[in-house]
Amino acid sequence: MSNPVDLSMNETPYPPLPSVRRLVEQGAGQLNRYPDHASKALVGAIAAHLDVPPEHVLVGPGSAGLCQHVLAGLDRTRGEVLHAALSFEAYPLLIANAGARPVPVPLDGFRHDLAAIADAVTADTRAVLLCNPNNPTGAVLHRAEVEAFLDRIPPDVVVIIDEAYREFVTDPDVPDGIDLYRGRDNVCVLRTFSKAYGLATLRVGYAVAGARVGAASRMAGMVFFPGGLGQAAAVASLAADATAELATRLADLAAERRWLAQALTGYGLPVAPSEANFLWLPLGDAATGFAQRLGEAGVLVRPYPGHGVRITVGDRPANERLLAAVRETTVSPVP
Repeated sequence: MSNPVDLSMNETPYPPLPSVRRLVEQGAGQLNRYPDHASKALVGAIAAHLDVPPEHVLVGPGSAGLCQHVLAGLDRTRGEVLHAALSFEAYPLLIANAGARPVPVPLDGFRHDLAAIADAVTADTRAVLLCNPNNPTGAVLHRAEVEAFLDRIPPDVVVIIDEAYREFVTDPDVPDGIDLYRGRDNVCVLRTFSKAYGLATLRVGYAVAGARVGAASRMAGMVFFPGGLGQAAAVASLAADATAELATRLADLAAERRWLAQALTGYGLPVAPSEANFLWLPLGDAATGFAQRLGEAGVLVRPYPGHGVRITVGDRPANERLLAAVRETTVSPVP
């Protein structure tokens, strides 16, 4: 079908923030210039925004690449990295590229099984990956359980908290990874400007970690730095006027997430609780067929065969097209 609605990539439905768009348009005249390889302005802006030392900030072209870079810089005599399964699909590849062996630990329902992950730590564990909120299920971990988990992890094992969807969280019991990092030098927090800030094309992400992790990452070699437009757009995204506009957009999207979840539930579909900009439908073996039928109706979603379907929360017109497509399809009951 021509002009399909794409709800498969977890993209924001909003265009770039007005101030950011103006800056990018103005910066087009500087495309012949190389960007600052040290990203000084961006590192300074992130450090000021989060109230952390600039030397604790590492930037790169997206948080996934930074994840691999951080893993590669850690103790390479240790060969295992733990991660949840089902979680971000790129983790096994990133871990392997960093010279380690991925060790998946099954979810407990839709959430990380923190007790099982802690039990799986061995003398060969290099790092642990936590995705909060979890992609693709949208489930979150709460402050008390994360702090208890961190207390169980040996201080020489790094815990990388992937917060790509942190800005969409409305649950006050979900910890801010930066607060966790402040008290522990084995915590590294990953964030991105691709999702909430809408800079997916420009590819800008960052890591915040203590001196030990940061120094090891820098010794692993130069991180490929973001392009000049990406750096400038990210700096502008942290300005006061952009932050206020972003807060309004995030509140609107949270309301749309609740509305869409209720509507899908009204059609008899199972919808897991979500604190991200997407919804998880645990359809099991029916997932692939359901996604295919939606695609035939002009709506693209992300199937995870045998598990479920992830649907990005779009704007109201996109979500209404999704619901119209749902009305045209059927799905086998899920136990």
